[in-house]
Amino acid sequence: MTIKEVKEKLKTSRGPVAQSLHQGSGFKVLIMAFNNGMILKEHKAHIKSKLTVMEGSVVYKEENRTIELDQYDEVDIPVGVMHSVEARADSLCILSQGE
Repeated sequence: MTIKEVKEKLKTSRGPVAQSLHQGSGFKVLIMAFNNGMILKEHKAHIKSKLTVMEGSVVYKEENRTIELDQYDEVDIPVGVMHSVEARADSLCILSQGE
């Protein structure tokens, strides 16, 4: 029920909603939901990560590149690089972290 819970929380949230879907030894999978225009502020990944868009459309920005991601697009997120994510539509993403 994690995805349904995240979408329900998003209805009253002022920012993106994230919740763990699955985790184990050395990895984590998060569900992230955005309403159109919401921004995940700049931050750094401390472990190898990949963002996959399941619904909607987002813009992934880091120091020297901007990537528009639509449904089923993905991007590898480098460790230690400042980046942000902005929703161009109501969106649902999966963030996988670890080796």
